[in-house]
Amino acid sequence: MRVLGVDPGLTRCGVGVVEGVAGRPLTMLGVGVVRTPADAELSHRLLAVEQGIEAWLDEHRPEFVAVERVFSQHNVRTVMGTAQASAVAMLCAARRGIPVALHTPSEVKAAVTGSGRADKAQVGAMVTRLLRLDAPPKPADAADALALAICHIWRAPAQNRLQQAVALHTSKGRTG
Repeated sequence: MRVLGVDPGLTRCGVGVVEGVAGRPLTMLGVGVVRTPADAELSHRLLAVEQGIEAWLDEHRPEFVAVERVFSQHNVRTVMGTAQASAVAMLCAARRGIPVALHTPSEVKAAVTGSGRADKAQVGAMVTRLLRLDAPPKPADAADALALAICHIWRAPAQNRLQQAVALHTSKGRTG
């Protein structure tokens, strides 16, 4: 399974591609950040994020896109920009027919570190270890994108089984 993880943001949108399956060593295929200037017009910043994500999709051809679910923050401007960048990432994936999964920050932290309250340094350290890297990816947005991809690879099999069970139960309820 090849997953593009996206840590949405307008100034720095983390992107990372991980390949593998749950229970086996994972491989990082790429990591980076799509940057936009803070003083640029919002529409131009969103276009730059879209072009950056499209380039990653072209280069790496992921089977899934995992995006951090926008969580309520105290700063409304920050959450708006994050939500807009998140929507751009989902749109890019949907345009290509690539399934999108949303994971909360605590789900990602718990999957990667074992604790939903882990800090950025702990997430970076575990991403480094799990992907057998020489050093944590910088900036933290890049490490977070890889963590999202890892989280999806590890959680997707269980989520798929749950969805199939619900669908089976729902269809039996209609016919029986």
